[in-house]
Amino acid sequence: MTTAAATFPPQIKYIVGNEACERFSFYGMRAILTVFMVSSLLMQKHEATTVYHLFVSACYLTPLLGAWISDRFWGKYRTILTLSLFYCAGHGVLALWESKAALYWGLGLIALGAGGIKPCVSAYVGDQFTRKNKSLLPKIFDIFYFAINFGSFFSTMLTPWVLKRYGSGWAFGIPGILMGVATLIFWLGRSRYVHVPPTGKTGKAGFMPIFWTALRHRDVRRRGQDFFDAARVRYSADELDGARAAKDVFKVFATVSVFWALFDQHGSSWVLQAAQMDLNVLGFQFEAAQISALNPVMVMCLIPIFSKGIYPLLEKLGVGVTPLRRMSTGMVVAATSFVAAALIQVPLDAGRQISVAWQFIPYLLLTVAEIMISITGLEFAYTQAPRQMKSTIMSFWFLTVFAGNMLTAYVSEINKFQGASFFYFFAGLMAAVSGLFIWTAARYKVREYIEHDVAEPIVD
Repeated sequence: MTTAAATFPPQIKYIVGNEACERFSFYGMRAILTVFMVSSLLMQKHEATTVYHLFVSACYLTPLLGAWISDRFWGKYRTILTLSLFYCAGHGVLALWESKAALYWGLGLIALGAGGIKPCVSAYVGDQFTRKNKSLLPKIFDIFYFAINFGSFFSTMLTPWVLKRYGSGWAFGIPGILMGVATLIFWLGRSRYVHVPPTGKTGKAGFMPIFWTALRHRDVRRRGQDFFDAARVRYSADELDGARAAKDVFKVFATVSVFWALFDQHGSSWVLQAAQMDLNVLGFQFEAAQISALNPVMVMCLIPIFSKGIYPLLEKLGVGVTPLRRMSTGMVVAATSFVAAALIQVPLDAGRQISVAWQFIPYLLLTVAEIMISITGLEFAYTQAPRQMKSTIMSFWFLTVFAGNMLTAYVSEINKFQGASFFYFFAGLMAAVSGLFIWTAARYKVREYIEHDVAEPIVD
């Protein structure tokens, strides 16, 4: 993996291998979760949808805890390794016991582990680069995302089949085994990683201490000063600039929450929609949960098309393909995917059964939106963060997923929208916030923070 100008750090293979196995673990479990709750635990569909999205929300709230532990105390390596053990334990609970109590305990442990390591792993990838090879950052996040979807595809195809033929024990147990493999792969690279020390050891303050200091001393601010100027009583100008960077990124990310409210429904409402459709395609009989494997397949196919074809072509035509422009376009495309899903639901509401092949269209639109928003967002979050706040800003990115899934859980619980109107509601909401995102992005001042010029591995 080389370019004419720079070379990938050799230790990257351990992190990418870990990510592929961990995502197999997570998406394999998640692919069968809604079906398991409805068919095995006999939960109502709206209840299962609510629990599903509350669980996904929790997986994207705990990154705040993981980022805090990592940035302030343990560092990324120790945080990832420790919380991965909780992750493995959660899979074990789901595999060994079949009850609502075991479901909630297992999901809780998985949420702690999966969410806690999220901001650390993606930021840890970036830590392995310096200014000498920073040009490879967009490519490594493409590779990183490809690994995520490589693991996701195989698990999404395999685990529904295992659930139907061998039961929930094996269906949840296999993802647990893969999580153990992921932890082992990550540990094998321990002597080669570049470790950026936690801010508790460098003296650099993280976002939350500066935020609370500014809040407590807000009365000392003078006219014309911003919120963080009140924290000058304790922190340096560089630390305050870092906090401002985090705040500005969070403002841009806030509206992305609605995208995740749409995207994660390919594991809930879109699966339930598929269950109403004719699942025989070209002579192959699929399980409803397997249709969501379209997403990772499309991601793996479209990443090179966008990175090597569409984006370079647009640049040659004089169209600047900045991260925020990519994300803005993706937001609009996401709204159209739910219009397509609503149009598919209309005949189903009328009692007609149509082929599940029609779901190819909304899946394609949603995947295009994902590539333009999610991959770009990871790169953007890393480059816009000062060293002491990289995991924190990554956790802000994942917090948007939390908020989006909480929104979907709430809409499902109040049960106000049924059938096609459910999808039309989210399409309209997405269209509205797309305009707000474009307005916010146009006013954002781009920064760039890359790690030190020469990075030497430090053995933990």
